[in-house]
Amino acid sequence: MKRRIFIAVNLPEKTKEKLKQYQEKFDYLPVRWTKKASLHLTLIFIGYVSDDQMLEVCRAAREVASKVDPFFINFKKIILGPFGKPRMIWLEGEANQQLVKLKNKLQKELLDCDSGFYRAENRPLKPHVTLARIKMEQWRQANINISEVEQVFEAQIPINSIEVMESDLKISGAEYATLESCPLAIN
Repeated sequence: MKRRIFIAVNLPEKTKEKLKQYQEKFDYLPVRWTKKASLHLTLIFIGYVSDDQMLEVCRAAREVASKVDPFFINFKKIILGPFGKPRMIWLEGEANQQLVKLKNKLQKELLDCDSGFYRAENRPLKPHVTLARIKMEQWRQANINISEVEQVFEAQIPINSIEVMESDLKISGAEYATLESCPLAIN
């Protein structure tokens, strides 16, 4: 059986609650909102892997996490994304030096895995939390005021662990499960 996995940072409950309040404010929009429990920041998407490869990913994540000190990431605003042809509503974060280093270390460790399943992304890190997926046809017809949807949303999130997560794609939207939580180094 193949699993669809990725490495992510889960958000604190307080931040998830504030984001849920934003979603409720705009519940009339033609979008499919991300469930509160599923709000996360994806660091690395891996894709479909075997159980043995999933264990390699967990080992790699533990190894990297044990050598990285906790840090913070700042989020600034809610925007439409990705840039150019928006299909989602995002909470946009800053790609600070610690986050970029963490992603690079994870990629290097994954590339060194014996089974060679991982292919590194060559695009720059654009940290974001997906709040909703836009229903494109209805969105175009609805004449949405984008300046109302895009808002300042400042939050400083502590990064104390990374999670190896599995996504199960369903008609109602993806459902996520944490396979392993890997605490960052404690100094």
